[in-house]
Amino acid sequence: MATYNKRGYKAPKEKEEKLDNNFIEDVNVDEKDSTTAGVFNSLDQTASKTEEWVARNQKYIFGIVTAIAVVTVGYLLYQKFVAQPNEEAAATEMFEAQQNFQKAVDGTKSDSLFALSLKGSEGKYGFKDIAEKYSGTAAGNLANYYAGIASLNTGKYDDAIAYLEKFKSDDAILSVLAVGAIGDAHAQKNQQKEALEYYIKASEMNKNDFTTPRFLLKAGQTSLALGNKADALKYFTQIKEQYESTPEASGIEGLIGLAQ
Repeated sequence: MATYNKRGYKAPKEKEEKLDNNFIEDVNVDEKDSTTAGVFNSLDQTASKTEEWVARNQKYIFGIVTAIAVVTVGYLLYQKFVAQPNEEAAATEMFEAQQNFQKAVDGTKSDSLFALSLKGSEGKYGFKDIAEKYSGTAAGNLANYYAGIASLNTGKYDDAIAYLEKFKSDDAILSVLAVGAIGDAHAQKNQQKEALEYYIKASEMNKNDFTTPRFLLKAGQTSLALGNKADALKYFTQIKEQYESTPEASGIEGLIGLAQ
């Protein structure tokens, strides 16, 4: 049988398989993207483990946090209800002792007034009791200095050394005077080498026109007494060259002559 094509007739195409645009069968994953995904997976796992650890140890964590809170609150309460009232009480107690001390320094019945400043009067503590009973306060610390100087002036040299060694201060003058006074106590005990050690130390601390030439002079005089003329000359010369306008420099030429 003869076959022919009708005009305009087109042979039917093979049926195309319909693709699901919502599904990609073959995807090429970049190696960098894979690494990033791994990192995020690792972070997720770490976070999960952390949450589990916190869950297992929440009692201990709560205990630590509570302990820190208790310590902080306790410190604040201590400062408000213990430390501050102690400071105020110590300062109040010390007023009378300071008055006696100042009168003694001014030369009014000095021995008896220094003794009163140590022991107390008018129903108030003296420096000895204040230093002991308020040892953790600033006033208690200062009482050690006063007690040391008062003891030095009443001939109780061992007590003076003990009190002055306890005194701690950042004050540029008092800290030096305390060290120098320890030297004075040793000198009064005829311990010249120990005295010289403290005089030198005091002369090298917080150098100024008030304390430095004072203790350079004592260091020079003590060195001279010990027969160390070279050292004495060094200290006297330092006063002449560096502190010529101070009272210690007024008779320094004579001392330099003795040391030469």
